[in-house]
Amino acid sequence: MRTLIFGSNGQLGRDLTLIFKEQGETLGYDLPEVDITDEVALHSHITEFAPNVVINAAAYTNVDQAEDDLENAFRVNEIGARNLAEIAAARKIPVVFYSTDYVFNGSSKRPYTPEDTPEPLGVYGKSKYAGEVATQFNNPFHFILRTAWLYGPGGNNFVEKIIRAAESRPTLRVVDDEIGSPTHTFDLAQATLDFVRTKAYGTYHVVNSGQCSRYEFAKAILSEAGISTPIEPCKATEFPTIAPRPVFSVLDNSTTNMVIQKPMQSWQQALHHYMQRRNNN
Repeated sequence: MRTLIFGSNGQLGRDLTLIFKEQGETLGYDLPEVDITDEVALHSHITEFAPNVVINAAAYTNVDQAEDDLENAFRVNEIGARNLAEIAAARKIPVVFYSTDYVFNGSSKRPYTPEDTPEPLGVYGKSKYAGEVATQFNNPFHFILRTAWLYGPGGNNFVEKIIRAAESRPTLRVVDDEIGSPTHTFDLAQATLDFVRTKAYGTYHVVNSGQCSRYEFAKAILSEAGISTPIEPCKATEFPTIAPRPVFSVLDNSTTNMVIQKPMQSWQQALHHYMQRRNNN
């Protein structure tokens, strides 16, 4: 298998490279070397490498900044996605696009399924949903994988932020009224490989199983890290953000488990694995 990864230096891109290089030749690009909004560069790299699959892990992910930077958020998350989908489709190459729980408004009382209607609240979610539509419309050989609360090696993610805060503050306060599905990039990368092997194109939810609040996740992180800093629950209204966020964005993995024929491990098991990798490094 020949795999071409865009966004290869990000936390997901690194684990994608780790997983896919075991299957064959794997080539990765990231900024500033290649910008996915540059059609000429994409044509050149895809034609020259002739991959069996193109993975789009490049994204504009600053949720709050996107509210004042709509043009760039859509430029990367929609136009970049469209470029990759079109160029790959012309060569009948499957494309993988990663989306987010932020395409939903958070008002559901049950985990969201891939069939639920997206209704993003902020610019980031709207731009990622636009990327989904662009990918679907321009390449029939597509995997759209929605994920959530992503963390992996080298990333400025929630796990690392909590550990840094706990090491520098006497106490922590973390919101307990945002509920979601923490997901380890290693598991998402492995599931991506499993999907690519199936050719069962479509839209899926890929997260570690189970659900928790930010507060519960933070408690588990400190426990795994062996840090005793006291932590207290609070409400999201105490920490207002520029961008609106879904208060409940748990994603249902049922279809994914059925298609790749293996269950996604629990968020607790995934966190333990991440901390083992972190300690080894």
